[in-house]
Amino acid sequence: MDLFFVNIIDGLVFGLLLFMLSSGLTLIFSMMGVLNFAHASFYMLGAYFAYQISTVLGLGFLAGLIVAPIIVGIAGAGIERYGLRRVHQYGHVPELIFTFGLALLVQEVVKLFWGQNQVPYAEPAWLDFALFNIGENSIEAYKVFMILISMLIFGGLLYILTKTRIGMIIQAALSYPKTVEALGHNVPMVFMGVFGVGTALAGVAGVIAGPALGTFPGMAFTLGSIVFVTIVVGGLGSLWGALAASLLIGWITTFAAAYNFEFKTILLALGMEEPALIWDSKLRDLWTLTLPQIGPILPYVLMVAILVFRPQGLMGKREA
Repeated sequence: MDLFFVNIIDGLVFGLLLFMLSSGLTLIFSMMGVLNFAHASFYMLGAYFAYQISTVLGLGFLAGLIVAPIIVGIAGAGIERYGLRRVHQYGHVPELIFTFGLALLVQEVVKLFWGQNQVPYAEPAWLDFALFNIGENSIEAYKVFMILISMLIFGGLLYILTKTRIGMIIQAALSYPKTVEALGHNVPMVFMGVFGVGTALAGVAGVIAGPALGTFPGMAFTLGSIVFVTIVVGGLGSLWGALAASLLIGWITTFAAAYNFEFKTILLALGMEEPALIWDSKLRDLWTLTLPQIGPILPYVLMVAILVFRPQGLMGKREA
């Protein structure tokens, strides 16, 4: 039972990290129709900028948490204004090539300035302690800090999108951009703002995930694909959907990695007899398969099931 509650907390941490990445991307994807392959690269930039500010310059973790996402957001808005907007008129294929090339460029720039090895970006000393224990397992204060930051961001986004004028304009522009533009609103400016905020959210995720998951040049590709799975499962343009899908995927991957369930148990329950020489059996892969081995592909299996049975996602209104 202790392991169950520890996995609940670990899955919550990972799920909320995915939410910070997917919430901005789902708005960008829904509003602009841009499949931004470089979105996770902004997550990586957030981690490296925070490392530079907090560790190299010695300004502290909080300075990195505040300044790094702002820099990433400004960079994202500039890329949309002077790069992606010009490519957008030529269709989706040039957009895909542009964002894919941007992801590769960012990775090479990171290697150029910070090297190919993992940098020593660690959690701050004032959060480096066990906040409480569950049985023999200690829960670090930094994990709770990650949860609180993520929940604050969710609450802020939800308030802005549902209770403010700019939020109403953004939601209207998601479905009716021409109508919003006809009413006198600067839709391209809205697009640039949403793109900038979305990349800034990815930067925040990088700032707080860097010390926990490691800050290295491949960190963008580690989470890049799973973010797209999250927005498809949750539904395009749905903040609640992004949250639900992120938590679901976080718990699925965490529990799958923690429990060493063997699939031969299912085969035995079906009345099959375990062969004396498993390696000579045609089903040898199933006899030796365990749940942690297939854990990384379970989110993709979930995505396929969602696309088949509910193409609009868990809470989306448009088909993916």
